[in-house]
Amino acid sequence: MSQSAVEKFVELIIQSDSPYTNVDRIYVTNLVFRLIGDGFGDPTTQTTAVDLANELVELAIKHGKIENSITNREILEDQLMDLLTPIPSKVNDVFWTKYQQSPDTATNYFYHLSQANDYIKTRAIAKNISYTTKTNYGDLEITINLSKPEKDPKAIAAAGRKKSTSYPVGPLAIENEGYLGRLGYPARSNHRVIRMMIGGQPWGFQYSPYAYFSEHAIFLNQKHVPMSISQQTFVNLTDIIKQFPHYFVGSNADLPIVGGSLLAQDHYQGGRHSFPMMKAAIDRSVDLGIDGLKAGIVKWPMATIRLQSSDANKVITAATKIADTWKDYSDESVDIRAYTDGTRHHTVTPIAYMKDDEFVLDVVLRDNQTSEQYPDGIFHPHKDVQHIKKENIGLIEVMGRAILPARLKTEMKEVEKYVLGEDNQIADYHKPWADELKQRDNFTKDNVEKVVDKEVGLVFARVLEDAGVYKWNSAGQTAFDKFITSVK
Repeated sequence: MSQSAVEKFVELIIQSDSPYTNVDRIYVTNLVFRLIGDGFGDPTTQTTAVDLANELVELAIKHGKIENSITNREILEDQLMDLLTPIPSKVNDVFWTKYQQSPDTATNYFYHLSQANDYIKTRAIAKNISYTTKTNYGDLEITINLSKPEKDPKAIAAAGRKKSTSYPVGPLAIENEGYLGRLGYPARSNHRVIRMMIGGQPWGFQYSPYAYFSEHAIFLNQKHVPMSISQQTFVNLTDIIKQFPHYFVGSNADLPIVGGSLLAQDHYQGGRHSFPMMKAAIDRSVDLGIDGLKAGIVKWPMATIRLQSSDANKVITAATKIADTWKDYSDESVDIRAYTDGTRHHTVTPIAYMKDDEFVLDVVLRDNQTSEQYPDGIFHPHKDVQHIKKENIGLIEVMGRAILPARLKTEMKEVEKYVLGEDNQIADYHKPWADELKQRDNFTKDNVEKVVDKEVGLVFARVLEDAGVYKWNSAGQTAFDKFITSVK
């Protein structure tokens, strides 16, 4: 006999790792009715939790339980998926029990749970465009991010009128676990966080709902403190890869322009992905005066020093020496200034991972100065490449994976028409670049998409070169070596 979406969804809840059993069927049915209003609805052919939840949202609208808006839909969908999800204490108990088998087994459990309950928006992520481009620095990864949810017009309109609330304090606060959501703030009913100790302090581990790479993880400080790069950062990063040696982990820089978008909350990003920077070779070795430490300058557009040792303390010590020296280091010959008018400009972007049973810490030097010529940042994408990328170059992009704006999907189609001489609606800011391409490349209907994709990738390589404090020319690399000799 065919079943309604309610009956099928209740069955999924009972069969899941939720606390409910067959004895609870009537009770669970009424839990669903509390959310969507009374009534089973028509039989359905849907079978997956996400599809059934979508049907239940439609029933809730039909029953007058919610108004039809993006926010109301998201809140209700997450409330429904929460019924399929074990409570936080159970998730943590299972995770750490599986961890006794292996860290890999534990993260597999948590990752698949976060996908199954639709906390990780796998369908939205699948819309993203992704490809690689060959450059002088290896194959860079280009992605056009199409997965971020549509903005709710009601939320935009209400933003100026609504009183601000301090709970949760931000999107990466641990208090988001189970939070209902509201206009302008995401629903998190089905969100779960693993509790763990990092560097002797309580932290949380979760996944990103709109992942930029495989098993995109976030490690968040349970204390509400801003981002800060110090020796403790390097201790924390190496501690994380001791606990999860199959993951990398890195920190955004802790200054505007060169930092991430959430400087108010201390957090790191990690996951199961080997980025282009990690594959880049050492251009030349350097001596930092630490026995048992291998160190070198990486052939990478952004100034990167790779530290490697079987002893975590040695990479921590070296990274601290580099960061502390860089914080106060200036070299006017290459526009590097540690301070202007008492404002600090220097910090680092560190990335840790295991390789051949050794700890690797890549330390990327960052400088957030602005100038009259470069008001957006001297070491930031310059004007001529901002038609492709004008946002901050954060951790993920530092490592060679571009996160490009969704507008490029349609805009590049117009560029393709333009270079082919067809009718088009090319944006004015793409024309100078497109005119260059017409002179440089031979375009046909068969190759135009591939060639434009390649050229976007080459622009991203230029973006990273702009963000690099030491350029790959004689003056830049001589200045880089001069900095290395100053590290004590």
